[in-house]
Amino acid sequence: MTTRYRVEYALKSHRRDQLIEWIKGLLAVPFVLHSQPTAVYQEHSENLIAVAADTHQRYAEIFRDVENLISDHIKHERDNAPGKSKLKLLVPSVGSFFTPIPLADAFNYQDKKRFISRRRFVAPSFNDIRLILNTAQLFGIVRSNGLQLVTFDGDVTLYDDGACLTEDNPVIPRIIRLLRQDCKIGIVTAAGYTEAEKYYHRLKGLLDTVHDSSVLTETQKNGLIIMGGESNFLFRYDQSSPHRLFYVPRSQWILEEMQLWQERDITELLDIAESSLRACASNLNLPVAVLRKDRAVGVYPLDRSKIHREQLEETVLVVQNTVERSQVGSRLPFCAFNGGNDVFVDIGDKSWGVRACQQYFGNIERTKTLHVGDQFLSAGANDFKARLASTTAWIASPAETVQLLDELEELEKAL
Repeated sequence: MTTRYRVEYALKSHRRDQLIEWIKGLLAVPFVLHSQPTAVYQEHSENLIAVAADTHQRYAEIFRDVENLISDHIKHERDNAPGKSKLKLLVPSVGSFFTPIPLADAFNYQDKKRFISRRRFVAPSFNDIRLILNTAQLFGIVRSNGLQLVTFDGDVTLYDDGACLTEDNPVIPRIIRLLRQDCKIGIVTAAGYTEAEKYYHRLKGLLDTVHDSSVLTETQKNGLIIMGGESNFLFRYDQSSPHRLFYVPRSQWILEEMQLWQERDITELLDIAESSLRACASNLNLPVAVLRKDRAVGVYPLDRSKIHREQLEETVLVVQNTVERSQVGSRLPFCAFNGGNDVFVDIGDKSWGVRACQQYFGNIERTKTLHVGDQFLSAGANDFKARLASTTAWIASPAETVQLLDELEELEKAL
């Protein structure tokens, strides 16, 4: 049963995506006007089919209108007037789009799978619109010169939270297919290890499959890299290494802007974040320990105890606000995020990580890059900033990642 508390909590701004909520509101009108909840599906079937066709048309018209608004928004950004588009006025938090977004075609595609326009009791949902946007992003990339780089989050994207990528994971043959097509692969994860062995343990199934593959060339195998700590540690695939990975010194891959990051600023920011984390742990009586790393600091539960979601998000928002208000927080990028049962603050964020992957593979364009992740809310979600660097797909489980890659293959074959 949904309580009033849960309803009000879900309406908080940090738990919502404004563009999706706005589209959802637009679709609510034709749903209300055309739905017939008193009708029984077995009765008056011809009338129900006619109503569904009319509802489909109305939904498609709305998606076409939003598509046109996005095209106008893209044009304004190209003309260096990003704040003056009509879409920006309607949805102030809307970001950038790097390819056309054919929403009407994407809706038609998803409606054939999910039968959205035939529903009489359940209006188009957040998840319906999220998946339609994902499909539209795929359409946009496939129709715009093709895909050259796919970056993935780790937990909840490639494997379950806290699990490892085992050899029987269905996402592995999909990644191998991308590598065979000469597409580069980057796993951009918050896990900030400096040892190849720890990444090998988490990604053993994929790394061993690539190592043993007879269908991949050496060049294609070398198209796999791991970006750890959001944007701090780079490992490339290495056929000769027992752990299948080779640590790439930071000086060989960091972006030009990242060279300006001063070690004293990094230390100061992490000090502020650690102090705030300790204060939150004390105030909320959290059973956690503090872990300080080279480029990150965080809290994790003792004895594998479970921390309440609200406590995690309170900690994220407090720490983020505290660091943002500091002087060093205004000149050094950082990411505060909820890891599911821990909270960490990293130097940099996934926009820097994805951009570093693009540069490492020869300055791949944003229009030819896709980042797949599960955390795209505006606060406490570390995939959110990736929207600044590439087209993105918002998934909710590893199974959805598999479905997304199958969808990508289907759209590529259809062209």
